[in-house]
Amino acid sequence: MEKLVECVPNFSEGRRVEIVDEIVNAMLLPGVQLLDREMDADHNRAVITLAGDPDAIEQAAFAGIATAARLINLDQHRGQHPRIGATDVVPFIPMRGVTMADCIALARRVGERVGRELEIPVYLYERAATRPERQNLADIRKGEYEVLKNEIARDPARAPDFGPARVGTAGATVIGARPFLIAFNVNLATSDVQIAKEIARVIREKNGGLKSVKANGFLLKEKNVAQVSMNLTDFTITSPLVAFNAVQAEATKRGVQILASELVGLMPIDALTQIAAQALRLPALRADQIVEMKI
Repeated sequence: MEKLVECVPNFSEGRRVEIVDEIVNAMLLPGVQLLDREMDADHNRAVITLAGDPDAIEQAAFAGIATAARLINLDQHRGQHPRIGATDVVPFIPMRGVTMADCIALARRVGERVGRELEIPVYLYERAATRPERQNLADIRKGEYEVLKNEIARDPARAPDFGPARVGTAGATVIGARPFLIAFNVNLATSDVQIAKEIARVIREKNGGLKSVKANGFLLKEKNVAQVSMNLTDFTITSPLVAFNAVQAEATKRGVQILASELVGLMPIDALTQIAAQALRLPALRADQIVEMKI
């Protein structure tokens, strides 16, 4: 069986196409396929989805991190999305013929090399985390780059897993292994970002809301709309439809309508099947009942 790993590096650049082009081109090594690329000017962030042989993906991830470190200066970066690094986060996801343990080992190899060769601090997260308090990405990014660069050398709790206890203009990088995640946003018919933040606070798991949902509220300045931005860390527990309905219900309570929802990156066919099954009250629906999947 062919081995396949997915890698979804997030870079702190969503406005300069030429910079993202150079980073992506550096990662397109033999054995690596580009599945998707997303750029968002308000978040000032690019999300790249790659898949390929584990060894090729390992080399591609390092090449992307090295290129981003050379091209992106965090001292000059401003955007809505939280970040601590030029390459902010690099997750490895098992797809076929590869276990989560394989991806954990892969994450640790890349992290060690980044710390040693590029002298960039690396934090391991999710399934690759070496400490329970580092499983959650938001906890590692607390205070973002501006706080981290002042605390990393003097606070033992912020010592990296690999690399120096200091940051340069490339910041730090978070590397790990996790199951498939769906990045799903809902745009509100208002520019009041406080409403988006309130809704996010209600629906996210951290505050007692929906299981496997991380959420925050942002203002999209180019569109002048508030956005509830979500990461669905296990769509089998909370689907995009359930998350959307929860946002819509909270928005309605506040007298706000939904403009549109937004998928960042890719979504597995099983998640789409789940949405259809829930919307149609067709619980027995399976992905292998879809014509294209049968073919």
